[in-house]
Amino acid sequence: MIASIGRSMARMRLMIGRRFIGNLAIRRIGAGMELSHLDVVGSVRRLQATQEATVGAIAEQIRVDPSRSSRIVADLVRQGLLKREVSQEDARRSIVVITPVGLEILEKVDQVKRETISEIVADWPADDVARFAELYDRFLSGFDQRLQQFEIETAAETNGDD
Repeated sequence: MIASIGRSMARMRLMIGRRFIGNLAIRRIGAGMELSHLDVVGSVRRLQATQEATVGAIAEQIRVDPSRSSRIVADLVRQGLLKREVSQEDARRSIVVITPVGLEILEKVDQVKRETISEIVADWPADDVARFAELYDRFLSGFDQRLQQFEIETAAETNGDD
């Protein structure tokens, strides 16, 4: 069973790597969007939930260098999906926030995601869908906890080398 889960995870990673939902959403939305644009706007939404979104925090979240993040943010500001504001925590710092247009784009992407998932589970019994949602969330929560533990262990090993 565990080996089967591992194989399924590998298949899922490959499918996610193809960015099917993002590409499908871009095809439907159009408007000169790129996958990196969706990544940045999505990361700003996630960051805003817990902290101010800076170019550096965005870069860290999407795993690109700050100069690349800055260029993408500038492009999205020009397109009206994001805007720059002054930080309420430190007036010397610039933060990035989502505009109503950006929120509309994210809602369209979320709609494509929901439609795609609905199509995939359309012939599943409702109880199976509910159980899968519960188990998948529990699995990802455990995965997240293990990731956090790994990051703590890695930081400790790195700090121990000094």
